[in-house]
Amino acid sequence: MKLFLPFLLSISLFSGSLSSAAPPPADTDTLGLSAPSAILMEASTGTILYEKDANTSLHPASITKIMTMILIFDALSSGSIQPDDTVTVSEHAASMGGSQVFLEPGETQTVDTMLKCISVASANDACVAMAEHIAGSEDEFVARMNERAKGLGMNDTNFINCCGLDTDGHMTTAHDVALMSRELITKYPQIHDYCTIWMDNITHVTRRGSSEFGLSNTNKLIRQYEYATGLKTGSTGLAKFCVSATAKKDDIELIAVIMAAPDPKGRFADATALLNYGFSKCQLYTDPQEKSPEALPVKRGTERSIALVYEGPFRYVDTTGADLSDITKEIKLPEEVSAPIKAGDVAGKAIYRQNGTEIGSVRILYRDSVKEATFLDYFSEVLAFYL
Repeated sequence: MKLFLPFLLSISLFSGSLSSAAPPPADTDTLGLSAPSAILMEASTGTILYEKDANTSLHPASITKIMTMILIFDALSSGSIQPDDTVTVSEHAASMGGSQVFLEPGETQTVDTMLKCISVASANDACVAMAEHIAGSEDEFVARMNERAKGLGMNDTNFINCCGLDTDGHMTTAHDVALMSRELITKYPQIHDYCTIWMDNITHVTRRGSSEFGLSNTNKLIRQYEYATGLKTGSTGLAKFCVSATAKKDDIELIAVIMAAPDPKGRFADATALLNYGFSKCQLYTDPQEKSPEALPVKRGTERSIALVYEGPFRYVDTTGADLSDITKEIKLPEEVSAPIKAGDVAGKAIYRQNGTEIGSVRILYRDSVKEATFLDYFSEVLAFYL
């Protein structure tokens, strides 16, 4: 049985109370949203701050493209595509209706330009062109979208296409949209370089020659809301008006998802109300884990000790206005460990408490691997001692 040594450390970190531009409602029931479904999430922790029928299945329209962009950034991250790669537009991609940038069959654009068209102008034709470029076909790309969604815990989502056009069975929820929005902005924060573009131009080069086409951001919050950072709008006959709005104020980043709002102004007003509410309520406690735990002694190993690392920083969102300076941190680790040890395995954890109540924890991992010592290892060590 392992013995654990508790070390109680008091941490005092700055925690400022954030205030919104407008006074927040007394409680979430008085927000008066026009949309039937909505959710507000703090991005770094995934803490849900508000929800209204957030698990109701609805048509997502072009906020579908959040998952499309996740897969594009996945491909960029893996190196399977590059920003300056050339993408050729197929007949199928060029035939997409709805919002588009009027790409023509055989036309080529770079991955970077296609991303801009998707993020800024919500271009369906660019979506399908990228889907085919990455996966060979839109159907295969959509299968990957659904697989990725399942991995994020989006249990009420089913994608039929990559752009969000109304199709039977193409459904999701406000909660699931928040999950994929969080994945996109936290794993690939460079998305903000695209979705905060207000206006830009692309150049069509076809057999008829060269022509400029203007892009205009469909997310009016980029200009209307001081802290807006993105992310994606959507509207169709069945979906009505949707938005996944992201915003950042000081160290707080929020995601406000509005589904099926009755009109375009309503979705932005609802998102603004949610964001103001969140910024007025939230304060964030962060322990960046800048100093690693002390190394542990190793028994029967090729090394006498093993270094440790935290799995990541600790973050905690408070909405009660509590004093976060009294949060304590307790390190739980064994006195020593026996080889063999594998890098990345769990050694222990750091437990955080506020007023004696546990509010979260972070795992502590072995940084390196240590093999079990053999007779030859012991003999070599003794020999080295006498030489």
